[in-house]
Amino acid sequence: MTDTQLPSVSREWHLAARPVGWPKPEDFALVEAEVPQPGEGQILVRNKYVSVDPYMRGRMSAAKSYAAPYELGRTMQGGAVGEVVASRAEGIGAGDHVLHFLGWREYAVVDAKQAVKVDPEAAPLSAYLGVLGMTGLTAYAGLLRVASFKEGDSVFVSGAAGAVGSQVGQIARLKGASRVIGSAGSDEKVKLLVEEYGFDAAFNYKNGPVGEQLREAAPDGVDVYFDNVGGDHLEAAIGRLNRDGRVAVCGMISVYNNTEAAPGPRNLARLIQTRGRIQGFLVGDHYDLQQQFVQEVGAWVRSGELKYNETVVEGIENNLEAFFGVLRGDNTGKMIVKL
Repeated sequence: MTDTQLPSVSREWHLAARPVGWPKPEDFALVEAEVPQPGEGQILVRNKYVSVDPYMRGRMSAAKSYAAPYELGRTMQGGAVGEVVASRAEGIGAGDHVLHFLGWREYAVVDAKQAVKVDPEAAPLSAYLGVLGMTGLTAYAGLLRVASFKEGDSVFVSGAAGAVGSQVGQIARLKGASRVIGSAGSDEKVKLLVEEYGFDAAFNYKNGPVGEQLREAAPDGVDVYFDNVGGDHLEAAIGRLNRDGRVAVCGMISVYNNTEAAPGPRNLARLIQTRGRIQGFLVGDHYDLQQQFVQEVGAWVRSGELKYNETVVEGIENNLEAFFGVLRGDNTGKMIVKL
Protein backbone atom coordinates (compact mmCIF):
# COMPACT_ATOMS: atom_id res chain seq x y z
CA MET A 1 0.00 0.00 0.00
CA THR A 2 1.38 3.43 -0.88
CA ASP A 3 0.77 6.71 0.88
CA THR A 4 -1.66 7.81 -1.84
CA GLN A 5 -3.90 4.85 -1.07
CA LEU A 6 -4.18 5.63 2.62
CA PRO A 7 -7.44 7.03 3.95
CA SER A 8 -7.18 10.61 5.15
CA VAL A 9 -8.96 9.94 8.44
CA SER A 10 -8.20 7.59 11.32
CA ARG A 11 -10.58 6.87 14.19
CA GLU A 12 -9.20 6.82 17.74
CA TRP A 13 -10.46 6.66 21.30
CA HIS A 14 -9.84 9.56 23.70
CA LEU A 15 -10.31 9.69 27.46
CA ALA A 16 -12.91 12.44 27.93
CA ALA A 17 -13.24 12.30 31.74
CA ARG A 18 -11.63 10.34 34.55
CA PRO A 19 -14.00 7.55 35.62
CA VAL A 20 -15.22 7.37 39.21
CA GLY A 21 -16.07 3.80 40.10
CA TRP A 22 -17.12 1.79 37.08
CA PRO A 23 -16.22 3.56 33.81
CA LYS A 24 -19.16 4.92 31.78
CA PRO A 25 -19.45 5.43 28.01
CA GLU A 26 -19.53 9.20 28.47
CA ASP A 27 -16.03 9.04 29.99
CA PHE A 28 -14.73 8.29 26.48
CA ALA A 29 -14.98 9.69 22.96
CA LEU A 30 -14.42 8.10 19.55
CA VAL A 31 -12.96 10.86 17.39
CA GLU A 32 -11.64 11.25 13.87
CA ALA A 33 -8.11 12.48 13.28
CA GLU A 34 -5.95 13.03 10.23
CA VAL A 35 -3.79 10.04 9.36
CA PRO A 36 -0.31 11.09 10.55
CA GLN A 37 2.84 10.81 8.46
CA PRO A 38 6.02 9.20 9.81
CA GLY A 39 9.10 11.31 10.51
CA GLU A 40 12.71 10.22 10.37
CA GLY A 41 13.16 6.93 12.21
CA GLN A 42 9.41 6.31 12.36
CA ILE A 43 6.89 3.98 10.75
CA LEU A 44 3.19 4.32 9.98
CA VAL A 45 1.25 1.24 11.09
CA ARG A 46 -2.27 0.21 10.17
CA ASN A 47 -3.37 -1.60 13.31
CA LYS A 48 -4.99 -4.97 12.67
CA TYR A 49 -5.53 -6.11 16.26
CA VAL A 50 -5.54 -4.09 19.47
CA SER A 51 -5.55 -5.26 23.06
CA VAL A 52 -7.75 -4.27 25.97
CA ASP A 53 -6.53 -5.24 29.42
CA PRO A 54 -7.55 -4.80 33.08
CA TYR A 55 -4.51 -2.62 33.91
CA MET A 56 -5.88 0.08 31.61
CA ARG A 57 -8.46 0.95 34.25
CA GLY A 58 -5.65 2.13 36.51
CA ARG A 59 -4.25 4.42 33.83
CA MET A 60 -7.61 6.17 33.59
CA SER A 61 -7.10 7.53 37.09
CA ALA A 62 -4.92 10.55 37.83
CA ALA A 63 -3.34 8.73 40.77
CA LYS A 64 0.37 8.05 40.57
CA SER A 65 1.09 4.47 39.57
CA TYR A 66 3.67 2.38 37.76
CA ALA A 67 2.46 3.75 34.39
CA ALA A 68 1.66 7.34 33.51
CA PRO A 69 -2.06 8.17 33.55
CA TYR A 70 -3.84 8.55 30.24
CA GLU A 71 -4.14 12.24 29.34
CA LEU A 72 -7.59 13.77 29.04
CA GLY A 73 -8.50 14.59 25.46
CA ARG A 74 -5.65 12.45 24.10
CA THR A 75 -5.58 9.03 22.46
CA MET A 76 -5.26 6.15 24.90
CA GLN A 77 -2.54 3.55 24.55
CA GLY A 78 -2.31 -0.20 24.62
CA GLY A 79 -0.80 -3.18 22.86
CA ALA A 80 -1.39 -3.45 19.11
CA VAL A 81 -0.11 -5.43 16.16
CA GLY A 82 -0.39 -4.24 12.59
CA GLU A 83 1.06 -3.83 9.12
CA VAL A 84 3.61 -1.18 8.24
CA VAL A 85 2.23 0.95 5.41
CA ALA A 86 4.96 3.60 5.27
CA SER A 87 8.46 3.67 6.72
CA ARG A 88 11.27 6.15 7.22
CA ALA A 89 13.31 3.77 9.35
CA GLU A 90 16.03 1.27 8.58
CA GLY A 91 15.26 -2.38 9.13
CA ILE A 92 11.49 -2.10 8.92
CA GLY A 93 9.70 -1.69 5.60
CA ALA A 94 6.20 -1.47 4.19
CA GLY A 95 4.53 -4.87 4.40
CA ASP A 96 6.30 -5.88 7.61
CA HIS A 97 4.21 -6.63 10.68
CA VAL A 98 5.06 -5.15 14.06
CA LEU A 99 4.01 -5.24 17.69
CA HIS A 100 3.87 -1.86 19.41
CA PHE A 101 2.08 0.07 22.15
CA LEU A 102 -0.09 2.61 20.33
CA GLY A 103 -3.44 0.86 20.28
CA TRP A 104 -6.95 2.30 20.63
CA ARG A 105 -6.59 3.77 17.10
CA GLU A 106 -6.70 2.63 13.48
CA TYR A 107 -3.39 4.16 12.36
CA ALA A 108 -0.33 4.95 14.47
CA VAL A 109 3.02 6.60 13.88
CA VAL A 110 5.52 4.61 15.92
CA ASP A 111 9.19 5.18 16.63
CA ALA A 112 10.87 2.20 15.00
CA LYS A 113 12.87 1.57 18.20
CA GLN A 114 9.55 1.05 20.02
CA ALA A 115 8.30 -1.57 17.55
CA VAL A 116 9.09 -5.28 17.39
CA LYS A 117 8.85 -7.16 14.10
CA VAL A 118 6.69 -10.29 14.30
CA ASP A 119 6.23 -13.17 11.91
CA PRO A 120 2.63 -13.85 10.80
CA GLU A 121 3.78 -17.19 9.40
CA ALA A 122 5.01 -18.43 12.79
CA ALA A 123 1.78 -17.64 14.66
CA PRO A 124 -1.47 -15.75 14.05
CA LEU A 125 -0.93 -12.02 14.49
CA SER A 126 -3.39 -11.86 17.38
CA ALA A 127 -1.26 -14.37 19.32
CA TYR A 128 1.44 -11.72 19.73
CA LEU A 129 -0.98 -9.75 21.93
CA GLY A 130 -1.77 -12.75 24.10
CA VAL A 131 -0.23 -16.17 24.38
CA LEU A 132 3.10 -15.07 22.84
CA GLY A 133 2.88 -11.46 23.98
CA MET A 134 2.86 -9.44 27.17
CA THR A 135 0.14 -11.53 28.83
CA GLY A 136 2.01 -14.74 28.11
CA LEU A 137 5.28 -13.36 29.47
CA THR A 138 3.38 -12.15 32.54
CA ALA A 139 2.23 -15.70 33.22
CA TYR A 140 5.65 -17.20 32.54
CA ALA A 141 7.69 -14.76 34.62
CA GLY A 142 5.16 -14.54 37.43
CA LEU A 143 4.94 -18.27 37.94
CA LEU A 144 8.51 -19.38 37.30
CA ARG A 145 10.51 -16.43 38.63
CA VAL A 146 8.36 -14.45 41.06
CA ALA A 147 6.55 -17.40 42.61
CA SER A 148 9.66 -19.61 42.36
CA PHE A 149 7.60 -22.53 41.05
CA LYS A 150 9.24 -25.92 41.29
CA GLU A 151 8.21 -29.37 40.14
CA GLY A 152 5.75 -30.97 42.55
CA ASP A 153 4.18 -27.69 43.72
CA SER A 154 0.43 -27.38 44.13
CA VAL A 155 -0.76 -24.22 42.32
CA PHE A 156 -3.92 -22.13 42.69
CA VAL A 157 -4.76 -19.52 40.05
CA SER A 158 -7.57 -16.95 40.30
CA GLY A 159 -9.08 -15.48 37.16
CA ALA A 160 -7.94 -18.77 35.67
CA ALA A 161 -9.95 -18.58 32.44
CA GLY A 162 -8.44 -15.21 31.54
CA ALA A 163 -5.50 -14.63 29.23
CA VAL A 164 -2.87 -14.73 31.98
CA GLY A 165 -4.49 -17.22 34.35
CA SER A 166 -5.16 -19.89 31.74
CA GLN A 167 -1.52 -19.80 30.72
CA VAL A 168 -0.26 -19.91 34.31
CA GLY A 169 -2.18 -23.10 34.99
CA GLN A 170 -1.01 -24.81 31.82
CA ILE A 171 2.63 -23.85 32.32
CA ALA A 172 2.44 -25.21 35.87
CA ARG A 173 1.00 -28.46 34.54
CA LEU A 174 3.64 -28.75 31.81
CA LYS A 175 6.37 -28.05 34.37
CA GLY A 176 5.23 -30.85 36.68
CA ALA A 177 2.84 -29.37 39.23
CA SER A 178 1.35 -31.91 41.60
CA ARG A 179 -2.06 -30.21 41.38
CA VAL A 180 -3.42 -27.18 39.50
CA ILE A 181 -6.58 -25.45 40.77
CA GLY A 182 -8.40 -22.53 39.20
CA SER A 183 -11.28 -20.22 39.96
CA ALA A 184 -13.50 -18.58 37.36
CA GLY A 185 -16.79 -16.73 37.15
CA SER A 186 -19.04 -19.20 35.34
CA ASP A 187 -19.72 -22.90 35.17
CA GLU A 188 -18.79 -22.84 31.46
CA LYS A 189 -15.36 -21.44 32.29
CA VAL A 190 -14.87 -24.02 35.03
CA LYS A 191 -15.59 -26.76 32.50
CA LEU A 192 -13.10 -25.20 30.08
CA LEU A 193 -10.37 -25.14 32.73
CA VAL A 194 -10.69 -28.83 33.49
CA GLU A 195 -11.55 -30.25 30.08
CA GLU A 196 -9.42 -28.11 27.76
CA TYR A 197 -6.64 -26.57 29.84
CA GLY A 198 -5.99 -29.64 31.98
CA PHE A 199 -6.56 -28.14 35.45
CA ASP A 200 -7.02 -30.82 38.11
CA ALA A 201 -9.84 -28.91 39.79
CA ALA A 202 -11.73 -25.66 39.34
CA PHE A 203 -14.66 -23.85 40.90
CA ASN A 204 -17.08 -21.03 40.17
CA TYR A 205 -16.42 -18.37 42.80
CA LYS A 206 -20.03 -17.19 42.45
CA ASN A 207 -21.34 -20.54 43.70
CA GLY A 208 -20.25 -20.09 47.33
CA PRO A 209 -17.57 -18.72 49.67
CA VAL A 210 -14.17 -18.89 48.00
CA GLY A 211 -12.48 -20.14 51.17
CA GLU A 212 -14.80 -23.14 51.44
CA GLN A 213 -14.54 -24.02 47.75
CA LEU A 214 -10.74 -23.76 47.79
CA ARG A 215 -10.51 -25.95 50.88
CA GLU A 216 -12.45 -28.64 49.03
CA ALA A 217 -10.42 -28.25 45.81
CA ALA A 218 -7.07 -28.19 47.63
CA PRO A 219 -7.37 -30.55 50.61
CA ASP A 220 -3.57 -30.67 50.93
CA GLY A 221 -3.12 -26.91 50.67
CA VAL A 222 -1.31 -24.88 48.01
CA ASP A 223 2.35 -24.05 47.52
CA VAL A 224 1.84 -21.27 44.98
CA TYR A 225 -1.01 -18.81 44.54
CA PHE A 226 -1.05 -16.66 41.38
CA ASP A 227 -3.33 -13.73 42.16
CA ASN A 228 -5.30 -11.94 39.45
CA VAL A 229 -8.28 -11.04 41.62
CA GLY A 230 -7.36 -10.01 45.18
CA GLY A 231 -10.07 -9.64 47.82
CA ASP A 232 -11.60 -12.84 49.13
CA HIS A 233 -9.43 -14.94 46.79
CA LEU A 234 -6.23 -13.64 48.35
CA GLU A 235 -7.54 -14.22 51.86
CA ALA A 236 -8.63 -17.76 50.95
CA ALA A 237 -5.27 -18.55 49.39
CA ILE A 238 -3.35 -17.32 52.45
CA GLY A 239 -5.56 -19.59 54.50
CA ARG A 240 -4.53 -22.62 52.43
CA LEU A 241 -0.80 -21.84 52.02
CA ASN A 242 1.57 -24.64 52.87
CA ARG A 243 4.93 -24.20 54.60
CA ASP A 244 7.09 -21.80 52.52
CA GLY A 245 4.14 -20.99 50.26
CA ARG A 246 4.49 -18.16 47.73
CA VAL A 247 1.95 -15.66 46.44
CA ALA A 248 2.64 -13.75 43.20
CA VAL A 249 0.37 -10.72 42.94
CA CYS A 250 -0.23 -9.95 39.28
CA GLY A 251 -3.53 -8.06 39.51
CA MET A 252 -6.52 -7.35 41.71
CA ILE A 253 -9.40 -6.85 39.32
CA SER A 254 -11.96 -7.24 42.10
CA VAL A 255 -10.98 -3.85 43.55
CA TYR A 256 -10.13 -1.77 40.46
CA ASN A 257 -13.47 0.02 40.37
CA ASN A 258 -13.91 0.50 44.12
CA THR A 259 -14.47 4.07 45.27
CA GLU A 260 -13.43 3.20 48.83
CA ALA A 261 -10.42 1.25 50.03
CA ALA A 262 -11.01 -2.50 49.98
CA PRO A 263 -10.44 -4.33 53.27
CA GLY A 264 -7.19 -6.25 53.36
CA PRO A 265 -6.89 -9.98 54.05
CA ARG A 266 -7.70 -10.61 57.70
CA ASN A 267 -5.32 -13.56 58.05
CA LEU A 268 -1.92 -12.12 57.19
CA ALA A 269 -0.59 -13.38 60.51
CA ARG A 270 -0.75 -16.87 59.01
CA LEU A 271 2.29 -15.95 56.93
CA ILE A 272 4.35 -16.16 60.11
CA GLN A 273 3.27 -19.72 60.71
CA THR A 274 3.76 -20.81 57.08
CA ARG A 275 6.86 -18.65 56.46
CA GLY A 276 4.87 -17.52 53.45
CA ARG A 277 5.84 -14.81 50.98
CA ILE A 278 3.69 -12.34 49.02
CA GLN A 279 5.34 -10.47 46.16
CA GLY A 280 3.84 -8.12 43.62
CA PHE A 281 5.38 -7.79 40.17
CA LEU A 282 5.24 -6.05 36.82
CA VAL A 283 6.02 -7.80 33.57
CA GLY A 284 8.22 -4.89 32.50
CA ASP A 285 10.84 -5.99 35.04
CA HIS A 286 11.22 -9.38 33.38
CA TYR A 287 11.81 -8.74 29.69
CA ASP A 288 15.19 -10.44 30.01
CA LEU A 289 13.14 -13.68 29.90
CA GLN A 290 11.53 -12.75 26.55
CA GLN A 291 13.69 -14.93 24.30
CA GLN A 292 13.53 -17.94 26.61
CA PHE A 293 9.76 -17.45 26.95
CA VAL A 294 9.08 -17.28 23.20
CA GLN A 295 11.21 -20.36 22.55
CA GLU A 296 9.66 -22.53 25.26
CA VAL A 297 6.04 -21.38 25.07
CA GLY A 298 6.12 -21.06 21.27
CA ALA A 299 7.12 -24.72 21.07
CA TRP A 300 4.24 -25.72 23.36
CA VAL A 301 1.78 -23.71 21.27
CA ARG A 302 3.00 -25.27 18.00
CA SER A 303 2.83 -28.79 19.46
CA GLY A 304 -0.65 -28.21 20.85
CA GLU A 305 0.49 -28.89 24.42
CA LEU A 306 -0.50 -25.37 25.47
CA LYS A 307 -3.93 -24.24 24.34
CA TYR A 308 -5.30 -20.73 24.25
CA ASN A 309 -8.56 -18.98 23.57
CA GLU A 310 -9.32 -15.51 22.32
CA THR A 311 -12.48 -13.45 22.60
CA VAL A 312 -12.48 -11.31 19.45
CA VAL A 313 -14.63 -8.19 19.07
CA GLU A 314 -14.88 -6.63 15.60
CA GLY A 315 -14.39 -2.95 14.88
CA ILE A 316 -12.65 0.04 16.48
CA GLU A 317 -16.09 1.41 17.35
CA ASN A 318 -16.52 -1.54 19.74
CA ASN A 319 -13.14 -1.09 21.47
CA LEU A 320 -14.79 0.47 24.52
CA GLU A 321 -17.39 -2.25 24.90
CA ALA A 322 -14.62 -4.85 24.68
CA PHE A 323 -12.79 -3.08 27.52
CA PHE A 324 -15.96 -3.02 29.61
CA GLY A 325 -16.28 -6.74 28.89
CA VAL A 326 -12.84 -7.41 30.36
CA LEU A 327 -13.81 -5.60 33.57
CA ARG A 328 -17.02 -7.67 33.74
CA GLY A 329 -15.16 -10.91 33.04
CA ASP A 330 -17.01 -11.58 29.77
CA ASN A 331 -13.91 -12.85 28.00
CA THR A 332 -12.54 -16.35 27.80
CA GLY A 333 -8.82 -16.03 27.23
CA LYS A 334 -7.41 -12.85 25.72
CA MET A 335 -9.83 -10.07 24.76
CA ILE A 336 -8.81 -8.67 21.39
CA VAL A 337 -10.36 -6.14 19.02
CA LYS A 338 -9.98 -6.84 15.32
CA LEU A 339 -9.89 -3.67 13.22
